[in-house]
Amino acid sequence: MADLDYARARKDLESLFSRIEEQIEAGRSAKIQQVLAKQVDALFSSSTQAFREVFVGCLLARLQNKRINVHLPYVGQGDKAFNGRTLDERVVNPFLHNKHIPSSRGPYLGVFRRSVRFDPRTQQGIRDKKAFGALLRLLGELQGLRNDKAIQEILGYVLCKFIELREAASVPVSRLRRISLEQCNELISSLLSRHSGGRFPVVLVLSAFKTIKKHYKLAWQISSQEINVADASSGAGGDITIAEGQTVLMAAEVTERAVDRSRVVATFNTKIAPTGIADYLFLLKDAAVSDDVREQARQYFAQGHDVNFLEIKEWILMTLGTLGREGRERFIDEAAEQIAAEKMPRAVKVHWNEALAQLTAPQAP
Repeated sequence: MADLDYARARKDLESLFSRIEEQIEAGRSAKIQQVLAKQVDALFSSSTQAFREVFVGCLLARLQNKRINVHLPYVGQGDKAFNGRTLDERVVNPFLHNKHIPSSRGPYLGVFRRSVRFDPRTQQGIRDKKAFGALLRLLGELQGLRNDKAIQEILGYVLCKFIELREAASVPVSRLRRISLEQCNELISSLLSRHSGGRFPVVLVLSAFKTIKKHYKLAWQISSQEINVADASSGAGGDITIAEGQTVLMAAEVTERAVDRSRVVATFNTKIAPTGIADYLFLLKDAAVSDDVREQARQYFAQGHDVNFLEIKEWILMTLGTLGREGRERFIDEAAEQIAAEKMPRAVKVHWNEALAQLTAPQAP
């Protein structure tokens, strides 16, 4: 039997899945040959989840060891066989559940008899013969591949289909009743490090503003822009606007990108000056701001407009340290409410859940 490194298989799966999520967020989907895509689509049209989970395991096995015969997923089937059951128990099934992807409750080989071989003879005892036939054709193609890139492309397309399944399903959002300032630091760092199309920075900053409002019972009206909606087209002064009645108290732009002088000038000309905003705040993932940017801000201050720059995590932690335990708990509730919104991508919900799980995971000795 061919040996497999299960930790490596999980790492390969996680890495490729992250890349596919980023591609989808950027509006690009994984593509493979049409004839192969048709067979994969047949697996995902089947009510038997095991077929597509089988294929993930076979792809991972073949990616790691080209000696493996993907038609032989059971111990005792020869030196080219692989342990499909253990691969599923340790890698595929936990991965799918961790990502909140609809999947089997247990190992996929539970669907088949023991010592099964993935060949036409097995098809006789299968209810969905069409989907199993598609699996056999895919395995035949996979067995002939020796190029890692070609195998990864097929696996990428399969993962894209799994993400589509998740987007059509409900992902419950985790909540945490008590959270320390240290845990807030860990949570914010984790979320800001994850790819979210700019959503996590806005969620965190908006939650902080809402927490301040409720904690001090302020008469603020806080409005925010949808991600990727241009402020100019909507008439908004920034990503987040705080007003009292008809008076805009502050507008904030939340950004993961560095802010240079040209961006500050453009923001002033298109947002700050036209709407008469006296207090404008750039909340940055990275606090580094060049001297020419600060000099430009000083010029606007002389004209009656405050333009300031703060690092997101530092500002939020200072705020939560000041508001105390009650404020921190409210902050988490505010963030969880935004994450739970139906319009929020399922990938963002899963990243949130993973970040919270890390906070409560037992520490390694």
